Amino acid sequence: MQSLNLRQIEVFRAVMITGSINGAAQLLLVSQPAVSRMLSHTEARIGFQLFERVKGRLYPSPEARRLFTDVESVYRDIQRVNTTLHDLVQQRHGVLRIASSPSLGHQLVPDAIAAFRRCNADIRVSLECLRHVLLRDRLLDQQADLGISLFPIDHPNLRAVPLSDIRVLIVCPADHELTRVPVDELPQALADSPFIGYPADTPFFSVMKPAFERVGLPYRPDIDVDSPHHACALVKNGAGFSVVDEISYRASGTERMAVLPILTDERLTVSLVHLRREPLAQFAQGFVEHLRSTLGGSGFELFSMD
Repeated sequence: MQSLNLRQIEVFRAVMITGSINGAAQLLLVSQPAVSRMLSHTEARIGFQLFERVKGRLYPSPEARRLFTDVESVYRDIQRVNTTLHDLVQQRHGVLRIASSPSLGHQLVPDAIAAFRRCNADIRVSLECLRHVLLRDRLLDQQADLGISLFPIDHPNLRAVPLSDIRVLIVCPADHELTRVPVDELPQALADSPFIGYPADTPFFSVMKPAFERVGLPYRPDIDVDSPHHACALVKNGAGFSVVDEISYRASGTERMAVLPILTDERLTVSLVHLRREPLAQFAQGFVEHLRSTLGGSGFELFSMD
C-alpha cells in the first residue's frame, strides 16, 4: 500500500480548499507547475484520480472527499501542536491563560486582570469565557493555567479553591406587577408569569431546578438562554422573570430590573480551579490576589485560602 508524505498531503489539502491549481499555488506560495507536478505524482503513486479536470477547475472524487476528512483531522492535530509550542515559548516570557465562567468573565475577571496588569505590565494575559465542561477540559488539556468557575468542578486531577459566595437573585422588570405581590403569594404568581431559564445541559439548571421545587415553583422556562447576561437583557425588555447570579446582575446594569424576595438563601461559590499537581506560577498567584481584592471591593465575603 502506497502512503502519502506530508508535502503531498499539504498540496492535496490546498487544492481541496481552493478548488484550483492556481489557488493552491497561491496558498502554498509556490509555482503552479510545482503544484501540478506534485498532484500528478500523488495520483500516480496511489493509482487513482483524486480530481476531475473540467474547464480549468478541479472537482474532487468521492475518494478525495473521504480522504479530506482525515486530512483535516491531521491538520487540527498539527495546529494543536503549534499552539502548545507557542504557549511554551510565551510562558518563558510570562503569559497567564485564564478560563472563566461567562458570568464572571464579563466584568469581575476583566476588572481583576486590569488591576493585575497595572502592576505586571510585562505579563501577557489571555482570557476565555467558557461553559462549564469546556472550562474543565481547557485545564485538563493544559490549555489554561487557571480557571475561575461559578459552579463546582469535581475531577481528581483538578483542585478547586473556594474564594467567595455570591447571591442568586430572582429578577423581573422594574415596573412589573410581581413587585407588588406579597411574599407568600410569589410562588404562584411566578408560576403564572413568563419565565426565562436555562437548558437542562447547563449547571444553572442543575442548581436552580431543585431550588425552585423547594419553594413550590415549577421550573418550566418559556425562553431558554445560555447566559445570565442574556437573561438580564430579556428581563429588561419585559420578556419575563429570571434567576441570575448577583455578579451578572450587577454587570448587566441594575436599572429596569427589580429583585424579588424569594430564594434569598441560595448561594453560588466562586472558585479558583487549577491542576492538582501543578502549583501556580508566582505571577498567577499574584493575579489570584487581585481577583480576591476585586471580589472584596465589590462587597463579597472572602473565604480563607488556607
